[in-house]
Amino acid sequence: MQSPRRKRAGRNDVFLGVDAGTTVLKACAVDSATGNVLAHVSRRLPLQQSVGGGREQNVRGLDNALGRAVKSVREALGDRWDALAGIGLAAQGGSSIMADRKTGAPLTPMILWNDTRAQACAGVIAERTTPEFWREFTLRDGIPHGLARLVWLRERAPALFHDFNIHAGAGEWIFHRLTGIWRQDPGNAIQVGSYNAATKCLDAAAFDVVDLPLSLVATLRDGHETAPLSKAAAKRFRLPAGLPMAGPYIDQEAGYLSAVGISPRPVHCSLGTAWVCNYTRPDSPHIDSPRQLVLRSVLNGGQLVVLPLKTGNAAWDFILQTFLDSNHNKALEKAAEIFQKRLIPSEDAFAASVAPDVSGIPPNPYPGWRADVIRAVVAGMVFELAEALETPIAKKHADAIVLGGGASKGSYFCRMIAALYPGVPVRRQTGEALAAARGALYAFSPRIACAPTAAVRRPGEADCNALRQMGIQYQETRSIEE
Repeated sequence: MQSPRRKRAGRNDVFLGVDAGTTVLKACAVDSATGNVLAHVSRRLPLQQSVGGGREQNVRGLDNALGRAVKSVREALGDRWDALAGIGLAAQGGSSIMADRKTGAPLTPMILWNDTRAQACAGVIAERTTPEFWREFTLRDGIPHGLARLVWLRERAPALFHDFNIHAGAGEWIFHRLTGIWRQDPGNAIQVGSYNAATKCLDAAAFDVVDLPLSLVATLRDGHETAPLSKAAAKRFRLPAGLPMAGPYIDQEAGYLSAVGISPRPVHCSLGTAWVCNYTRPDSPHIDSPRQLVLRSVLNGGQLVVLPLKTGNAAWDFILQTFLDSNHNKALEKAAEIFQKRLIPSEDAFAASVAPDVSGIPPNPYPGWRADVIRAVVAGMVFELAEALETPIAKKHADAIVLGGGASKGSYFCRMIAALYPGVPVRRQTGEALAAARGALYAFSPRIACAPTAAVRRPGEADCNALRQMGIQYQETRSIEE
């Protein structure tokens, strides 16, 4: 089915951006004339955990959350809902749903990207291939976790694997629910092993290793193409059938698009559940990091590098609860008070915090020790980010750092990052929670997709120098451990 030409924004139009994240679904309506957010809403997505590392969500629950979110935005807009001219969709990548190819009916729960039950299957796949195969195919090290999950799922439910069913990620399933068309983004495809990062297209080579047909997955999204809203979806959301819908984008790709326009070559740092750096570079077989995901850039050719870090807000939440308060909001308030007094940790506290086991830190050897531990942990997280930023900044793939995601609301994270890069502008997205939802609107208007930002104030020179010295110590300690 051919997609219609994408609609360009008119002065009175409104566009709806949707971001189905790992734990929260967000939606926002953006005014095309001003770029202002007219209404926004978020809905928690309940997580089911099971023994052995299971992480799942109910697909119908995801669908219901989408319906409630859109209804809330519609009610908030009132008559302006009739001016809705397009919808953009972003979603967390690397998830798995087996669904009926014709109807879209889910046949399994949505298995999330951080589900670890398929780890043993990755070892079996590794025995059939070589590390060099994966380096050439995915431009990273290791077996795509989604491919191992497919093998794991086939072992437990072989009847699901036939031509009448399809494998989809969260974004693909929602997109089909709204348009009746199966389409996947490269970010989800590379994590399931169906995408060749070097050739930027679907490739059966990895599926052949585990005897799976490439027809199990949908075709790739072509750039910023759109598809028309189906009659059923239009009736559900009180919209005209045929309204153009863009996507699906992986949330990190959409997050990067929300930073385009702030500078010619931004690096977008998503400080969310898992911290990720996103930047573009010219086509290259080089591996900047063994953990990278390399996708085709939807801007002016080249590659989009999505680089997950070894840290994220899950670790930060654990530290907050362990050292400050079991109530998350109260813990954040206490953290803010700590950093108002001083930004940089003492050398002793920092040395203890980079030990392999943070839980082994001795209790309160001096007044203010606990506060210093919090400062030191934040510094360590920032140094993990700095390691990822080293290559794009050194190679001039990035000329500005744009911070988004939940942790960017903490000025202490932002200021420490700014302290490490005196020659690079650092800006924080003021609508950080809606960055991916806005970025998914890039097909309609790059201007409205670009999230507003504010400059980050750098610390004084003494604090900057102290933090840089700690960064050197941190990297030296990590290299010894590795």
